[in-house]
Amino acid sequence: MRYLMMSKTASESAPDENLYLEMGKFIEELTAAGVLLATGGLAPGGVTVTSSGEEITVTDGPFAEAKEAVAGFALVEVRSKEEAIELTRRFRKIVGDGESVIQQVFGP
Repeated sequence: MRYLMMSKTASESAPDENLYLEMGKFIEELTAAGVLLATGGLAPGGVTVTSSGEEITVTDGPFAEAKEAVAGFALVEVRSKEEAIELTRRFRKIVGDGESVIQQVFGP
């Protein structure tokens, strides 16, 4: 089962060196276990494309507030939803305050 884990941050302060070290260890562990398929940070802002009938609207910034923006993601392959939740719990302990959303990915 594949899950997309998206992270929102509650803080706009720069991460400290310890965060980078702990996150590096976590990523190495998941990679060595064959669980982590992809990971990355996302630039703030973006573009929203909306369709209604024949009309296509493009607007800057998909979020009303910066704290609602998805800051990063990880795509993992695990045995269950519970395992994805546990990985996300471990991630949140490393990065601190914020919010993560987990969604199952379907398809090949």
